[in-house]
Amino acid sequence: MKKQVWTLLVVVALMATLVLSACGGAAAPAAQAPAADAPAAEAPAADAPAADAPAADEVKLVGISMPTKSSSRWISDGENMVKVFEAAGYDTDLQFAEDDIPTQLTQIESMVANGADVLVIAAIDGATLTDVLQKAHDAGILVMAYDRLLVNTENVDYYSTFDNFQVGVLQAQQIVDALDLENAAGPFNVELFGGSPDDTNAYYFYDGAMSVLQPFIDSGKLVVQSGQMGMDKVSTLRWDGATAQARMDNLLSAYYADKRVDAVLSPYDGLSIGILSSLKGVGYGSAEQPMPVVTGQDAEIPSVRSILAGEQYGTIFKDTRELAKVTAEMVDAALSGAEVPINNTTTYDNGVKVVPSYLLVPYSVDATNWRELLIDSGYYTADQIE
Repeated sequence: MKKQVWTLLVVVALMATLVLSACGGAAAPAAQAPAADAPAAEAPAADAPAADAPAADEVKLVGISMPTKSSSRWISDGENMVKVFEAAGYDTDLQFAEDDIPTQLTQIESMVANGADVLVIAAIDGATLTDVLQKAHDAGILVMAYDRLLVNTENVDYYSTFDNFQVGVLQAQQIVDALDLENAAGPFNVELFGGSPDDTNAYYFYDGAMSVLQPFIDSGKLVVQSGQMGMDKVSTLRWDGATAQARMDNLLSAYYADKRVDAVLSPYDGLSIGILSSLKGVGYGSAEQPMPVVTGQDAEIPSVRSILAGEQYGTIFKDTRELAKVTAEMVDAALSGAEVPINNTTTYDNGVKVVPSYLLVPYSVDATNWRELLIDSGYYTADQIE
């Protein structure tokens, strides 16, 4: 009997050992460190970023699309923005399109494909970028219109620029002051030039100027001998100085063979230089035939020198250093979820939406104040001008 009980106990013990061994092999693998590319299966901490959010220290890329290098103004804009954005910790990709719309389109498409977080665009033609702006929107890219409005699209977030209507007002006021239109009897002859018809700013410049000049035209104190008025007649495609010079040649030969032109409204320094060349070609600029009052914009060095030489009357100074700073501040605020600095929510309707904007102040420059505005401010050095 004792032998049978002992045998039974041994069998039970062996069976228990087998059962426990089988259960352990199925459910408890040996503990190992997770593979390097296999994160532990744990719930994220409460303050962990979402899976698709960039790391806090990720450097963001700003694509900067400028229209051309043919104007020193746009070169300065591009360089100022690179300086300001990189000082704020951004990477930048600056491209110039040389006034060629397909080139600008290709450059912006490349910026989108290369993972830009922000696009800052000064468009050649603000109506031609609708498709690529849709791609940017779909990719979650912040889009800033820079000094030229992007039109016919909802996919533009903000606009940084100058008070463009006021630019035109200041240009016209230079004519009013130089000819003393408030007091002089007149009449005086004036010809009008507009900017590129594919640049929305050109219309603001022209409308601002005409808000000042039109009453004098209506009263007969100013006379447009050519009768050419309105942007459909006076615009200058691509802001081209040679085109402006050729048109001025035609105006002088057709309408001023026996008359004097007393003023020329020019919206941009590059046009002004061409207009002045035309005037010089028929004898203006001498003691017998003084130069008419010729306006301009952007305070480009050749035009500042022309003002000092007594040829161009004045220009408009727009401090692009400040525009770059404001643009970077707007981008910073938008990306961080802070309140974006804007001071205009009514003016810039792009055909689909009114684009929230920040407008900076332009300044009138002539021979009496150029040093204070351009040299003392550090925008130029005296050696660059004199």
